[in-house]
Amino acid sequence: MSADLLNYVLLGSMLVLLAGVLAVRLATRAGLPALLAFLGLGLALGEGGLGIRFDDPELMQVLGFTALAIILAEGGLSTKWSDIRPALPFALLLSTVGVGVSVTVTAIVGHYALGLDWRIAILVGAVVSSTDAAAVFSILRYLPLRARVRSALEAESGLNDPPVVILVTLVVSDIWAQTGILAAAGEALYQLIGGAVLGIIVGITGQWLLNRSALPTSGLYPAATCGLPLLAFGGSGVLGASGFLAAYVCGLWLGNAPLPHRNATLGFAEGVAWLAQIALFTLLGMLASPSELPGALVPALVIGAALTLLARPASVMVSAVSLRMTHLRLPGLRGRPPSRIPVCRPCWRVPLREQAFLSWAGLRGAVPIVLATIPQSEDVAGAAGLFDIVFVLVVIFTLLQGPTLPWIARRLGVSDEGSTQEVNVDSAPIEERQADLLTVNVSRRCDLAGRRVQDLGLPPGALVTLLVRDEISHVPSGETELAPGDRIMVITTHTVLPQVEERLRDLTDPDKEPWH
Repeated sequence: MSADLLNYVLLGSMLVLLAGVLAVRLATRAGLPALLAFLGLGLALGEGGLGIRFDDPELMQVLGFTALAIILAEGGLSTKWSDIRPALPFALLLSTVGVGVSVTVTAIVGHYALGLDWRIAILVGAVVSSTDAAAVFSILRYLPLRARVRSALEAESGLNDPPVVILVTLVVSDIWAQTGILAAAGEALYQLIGGAVLGIIVGITGQWLLNRSALPTSGLYPAATCGLPLLAFGGSGVLGASGFLAAYVCGLWLGNAPLPHRNATLGFAEGVAWLAQIALFTLLGMLASPSELPGALVPALVIGAALTLLARPASVMVSAVSLRMTHLRLPGLRGRPPSRIPVCRPCWRVPLREQAFLSWAGLRGAVPIVLATIPQSEDVAGAAGLFDIVFVLVVIFTLLQGPTLPWIARRLGVSDEGSTQEVNVDSAPIEERQADLLTVNVSRRCDLAGRRVQDLGLPPGALVTLLVRDEISHVPSGETELAPGDRIMVITTHTVLPQVEERLRDLTDPDKEPWH
């Protein structure tokens, strides 16, 4: 590549990047998921727009897997173990049993309604059955939900990619026809267990090294921390295990470990993940051929309707029933005691209104589109047009589901405008003094409204430092009474942060109940 060509490449790339950043802002203000803006940007740049040709499914698969690994690593780094732990058994069932139910229902509809042969029908069901981490994480950044619903969506979106990737790979390779069903199941089990174990090993080793390494500049810590999940991803791939699961588990471990420059690391990881999303969805938009998309409309609507209205609700319901009948013992993290899930209570562990929301919130995004490039690159017979069908399905049903999520959350009673959110403050004094800053929204239904600051019951080491009312900031006194619509900021030391968060959750969601 010549220097002149490099200048053009950099100019074009940075213009696309800036357009993508602007698209995030516009999509957020319009209430749309950012992925639609990125896909639209890719279509505008591709053969139907400016005429830039990008028609290499194999390269797209490699770039897509790399971007997904980065997104999953950031999702793990930014997820709190204490938040997802109560919902983890349900999320595990959704990402395994639920995926199996979703694939089965979608494949049956594809076979009988569209006349697909069983192998292609199963392949279609597998490709579209995974919720998308990028779409879910981007929605959850702006949608206030009850803690357990948010936790289930976060954990599921991070955990269900590996089983689906393994299933699609097995279907494309037709390995069960060569080695048998049991051997194929054993291979899948090895990939999942191997990926999880390697992710934990890399996370523990990386934590030990980072806490004992005096790097010459603080900027190296975020780079090293974010590189560890990708190390786990690559290592798992070399060993034939699940790289996606390794990246997510490694990120989850590191994100909950006491690491140096934690806030700077989370900010760096979020920025890199946004770049990966912009690049991934833009390239996927460029890979699509607008002239061929109308022909995929009818099968996309049939499969999408079956997935959204039948397969996803069935997978959530079966997972909820399985949870009620399951006895699991979860390990503690960093010395915490294990938790036990009792067997068979005569009631739903997951209320029906939350099942309904989880069914509707199963967003599809980059993962199905990237997975649709695998049959293309392997020249699977009968898979022609699969990419176009999945592309149209993702666009239509994201437009349908994404903007309606806030309204449906309120109607079903699963929204939580008074949820506690951690603010990642990069201020050096906060970091050096081992402190955290929390922001809390006071809603009408929470127990914060009507309480005086001195009656909040915060433990020693926590203090309400600022109150924002009607967009005007005040320094509250102990006698200040909180009102609906207020926003307060609480500063707390690291040592009492778990107690402060638990107390605030009790006040903002008094009727909360864990899934156990």
